[in-house]
Amino acid sequence: MGKAADNKKLKMENLLNTSFELFTSQGINKTSISDIVNKAGVAKGTFYLYFKDKYDIRNRLIAHKSSQLFMKAYEALGDAGIEGFEDRLIFIMDYVLDELEANKGLLAFIYKDLSWAVFKKALTTPTNSEDIDFGEVYRKMIEESELEFQDPEVMLFLIIELVGSTGYSSIMYNDPVSLNDLKPHLEKTVRNIIETHTVKH
Repeated sequence: MGKAADNKKLKMENLLNTSFELFTSQGINKTSISDIVNKAGVAKGTFYLYFKDKYDIRNRLIAHKSSQLFMKAYEALGDAGIEGFEDRLIFIMDYVLDELEANKGLLAFIYKDLSWAVFKKALTTPTNSEDIDFGEVYRKMIEESELEFQDPEVMLFLIIELVGSTGYSSIMYNDPVSLNDLKPHLEKTVRNIIETHTVKH
């Protein structure tokens, strides 16, 4: 990578990190583009080279942070040497929930504006070359399982909606139970969702 490309990448990362800091400490509505560029120490024109507006940077941040989270989970999965599609998906779910419980600010930021459409885009449109395309990872996991699923995208949608909403309530409000108490119920339900979508031969 040349010096100009390096410089460009550094500026973009600086803007992403600064925005994340401001969005999580004072909220997106109270954060202006001027706040972001002043704190990042760049000109306003530089911001517009990379992003359309603060909602664009928020969506890219959700993509980037979600990707980092899933990348860490997928790397840990490789180290754990877990076999079987169901067990691997459960491992990723547990890992992501534990990370979010340890970082409630990140959970509040990602989940507050999280819809399936944003999340799908986040998982399949890497913000930079280091981000992973979780859609690819998911397809690869299905291939490796040698199982056949009916509507695998719907299956993933149901799992993410379930884990996202119940995990959020549990982590943020301990409602209806703590995350540790919720996990066995989640695991059972996720396994049922997978079972329902598995094509029997």
